[in-house]
Amino acid sequence: MSALRDQFLLRPGVVFLNHGSFGACPRPVFDVYRNWQMELELQPVEFIQRRLNTLLAEARETLGEYVGSPGDDLVYVTNATTAVNIVARSIDLEAGDEVLTTDHEYGAINRTWEFVCGRRGARLVKQQIPLPIETAEQAVEAVWAGVTGRTRILAISHITAPTAMILPVTELVRRAREAGIITVVDGAHAAGQIDLDLAEMGVDFYAGNCHKWMMAPKGAGFLYARREMQPLLEPLIGGRAAGDPSRSPFLTEHQYQGTRDSAAFLSVPEAIRFMDEHRWPSVRSTCHDLEVHARLAVSELTNLLPVTPDDPTWFSQMTTLPIPNCDASELKRRLLDEYSIEIPTTGLNGMLFLRLSVQGYNSREDIDLLMGALSVILPEVTRFRAS
Repeated sequence: MSALRDQFLLRPGVVFLNHGSFGACPRPVFDVYRNWQMELELQPVEFIQRRLNTLLAEARETLGEYVGSPGDDLVYVTNATTAVNIVARSIDLEAGDEVLTTDHEYGAINRTWEFVCGRRGARLVKQQIPLPIETAEQAVEAVWAGVTGRTRILAISHITAPTAMILPVTELVRRAREAGIITVVDGAHAAGQIDLDLAEMGVDFYAGNCHKWMMAPKGAGFLYARREMQPLLEPLIGGRAAGDPSRSPFLTEHQYQGTRDSAAFLSVPEAIRFMDEHRWPSVRSTCHDLEVHARLAVSELTNLLPVTPDDPTWFSQMTTLPIPNCDASELKRRLLDEYSIEIPTTGLNGMLFLRLSVQGYNSREDIDLLMGALSVILPEVTRFRAS
């Protein structure tokens, strides 16, 4: 994968193992992004008023083919958090209703649901998924144990942010549909990392990012809404677009918001083309193998076992490496300052992790450098407890 490194704009000398936070855009995709910005500036009125709706429709169609959805059941938004906010603030929760989620969710999404539930008198139920975990059935049953007669919404991640696990959302969505529970999936890390077929999944609402693992420019995300559920949604931004009888309210109310830079949205097809050109399923498989190598090496170093099996049904290009109780911020700082390694630390229920992202620009040498750095730094930052 070393040849792919030259396709990216990442600063030379930095070992970038944190693609999961904000992504990284390949040079050809970024060039298309800048070209769209120039198109806008050359004739803003023509671009926004006479061309943009058609261009967005074409870009939605391409994205829809990639994620398994009709193009008109998608709208572009700036990020998955925005998409979840559209849904969370639209559903008419009542006092005593429950929103079921897990203890593995992303902080901004947790805060969104806490805010909405607090305003409506509803209850946010954070169901624990215990670690380590061995089977998808264990995860399904752990989540489903939180369902009660007051559960209105199941809000879960497809790939969790703190623990990087792929959750069995298809089975959970199936059960929720049978129980009349609305499903909202936070897929911020999914598109580009795993194959998606949103229509087949049957999910009611799905929030995704294109700027992470699809490698589109920053500010490209999407909201999928099942056709029957679209009337429930209200736009976050008021001032609805002028009515076009050929377009659904879902599109006119959520996609067109007046003056904004849509270049990142329009560059998504180029990001998909880039992945096709570079045979991305093979790249993902190679990345997964590097992740497995890293998990084994860290386990040998720390005597801590991974929290999921090595099977690709549990993780693809992002995984967690358990580390001992230590000064996590100091570990992260020293990895960057002394070894130029960019990698985040996460934690859950008293456990600490390095969250390792491996993208097409990474190599075995990057992983081995991380292992060497950890062998030096971890003993110096680990907090030993007296027996």
